[in-house]
Amino acid sequence: MSGTPPPAGGFVRRIGLFQATAINMSQMCGIGPFVTIPLMVAAFGGPQAVIGFVAGAILALADGLIWAELGASLPGSGGSYVYLRQAFQYRTGRLMPFLFVWTAMLFIPLAMSTGVVGFVQYLGYLAPDLGKTAGDLIGLGIIAFVVLLLWRGVENIARITVVMWVVMIASVALVTVAAATDFSPHLAFKYPSDAFELTSSHFWIGFAAGLTIGIYDYLGYNTAAYMGAEIKDPGRTLPRSIIHSVFGIMVIYLLLQIGTLGVIDWTRMLDPNDIASSSVASAVLEKAWGKGAADVVTVLILVTAFASVFTGLLGGSRVPYDAARDKVFFRSYAKLHPKHRFPMLGLLTMGVVTAVGFMIGRHTDLTTLIQLLTTVMVIVQALAQILAVTVLRKRQPGLRRPYRMWLYPLPSLIALVGWLTIYGYADKNSPGRHPIEWSLAWVALGCVAFVLWARFERVWPFGPREIREEFLDDYPGESSVETLPGG
Repeated sequence: MSGTPPPAGGFVRRIGLFQATAINMSQMCGIGPFVTIPLMVAAFGGPQAVIGFVAGAILALADGLIWAELGASLPGSGGSYVYLRQAFQYRTGRLMPFLFVWTAMLFIPLAMSTGVVGFVQYLGYLAPDLGKTAGDLIGLGIIAFVVLLLWRGVENIARITVVMWVVMIASVALVTVAAATDFSPHLAFKYPSDAFELTSSHFWIGFAAGLTIGIYDYLGYNTAAYMGAEIKDPGRTLPRSIIHSVFGIMVIYLLLQIGTLGVIDWTRMLDPNDIASSSVASAVLEKAWGKGAADVVTVLILVTAFASVFTGLLGGSRVPYDAARDKVFFRSYAKLHPKHRFPMLGLLTMGVVTAVGFMIGRHTDLTTLIQLLTTVMVIVQALAQILAVTVLRKRQPGLRRPYRMWLYPLPSLIALVGWLTIYGYADKNSPGRHPIEWSLAWVALGCVAFVLWARFERVWPFGPREIREEFLDDYPGESSVETLPGG
């Protein structure tokens, strides 16, 4: 997260194109597709829900090209943290990277809480008599267990990640193959009469909801960019890994979505009392291959959900730690456990927020949880990065850009329209939940926290601005640091 190019004895550039693409795809395809297919069908009101996954892929690709240019030209460790710091340091000092960390401490654990909600949903297939309270307690217990495992330090993360990837691929493959063996085109392509009424406001509200769910399922296409200091030839590897992972996951999702709709009548997914609404993959396996096969795949999905929460909290807990170590966040988050050397406060904070998000998702609905995490993410990360590309082209024209966005600024405009559509329709798609207002309140609270922190640390606007143009020379070059008066 420090954002600096790898110094001697620091990070080693050992991750190639295949590994970077696998990292992205592993993060993209966790529990998401197994729990969102019914949500997508509900948003569109029929099997035309496939549109949502295609629209999500277009937005992910357009936004991914933004990540590609920024990651190729600023190949440090930290992703958005680095890009926002480099682009906006000239006028607002450390405000934007601080706000990114502040919002990440909300949207990262909220994303993890969706995995726990999905875990309990699929557990309900194996234990159909599982009550609401029992499900709540099991979910909270899973979160506590993950924190406990991470509290003792982790020695074999690479092996755990590989196991998660293998189980995830096995789960998706088995569901897709099972769907193909019992596929009915009549079910998959029988659309309601008003399915494509583009002049109807109902269609566009459903489209916005589907786009939100779609981009949630694609989140992770940028994971390798956070490891920029460890990527071999990042100018070529990062753009290609992003593009390959988006197209690869799009094919997987379309096969999974169309296959599921060809086995399960979409109206079953709208019935809250039908197992297809909460555990649609299990329903597919049961209909195609029987209850025994469905039980086995359900267990694999539970493992996938648990592993995604485990690795997500592992990485998420490092975000405030690295920022605090770089003196861009509260100092208390820079403390490590004296024995196991992990960030204690970051892990505890993320664990608590995950638990709160899980309870929100359980006692509202999963769609509301997805709306909350995407609206928080849109303001500081998505929209700010679109602006960052243009700002850096103007502020640092001499910056080495091994990859320049195709058809600039068209991808930026497509991403802008997509993110604004998600944000603008958020309240309509979560009536009474007010995700827009909550996201604005969280960012406003972050601004207050920044002012208090900046006052204590005596940085802009209460001290000088430190301009660090460390990527102007070929990496891994030396940083160029200039201290300017505040104000």
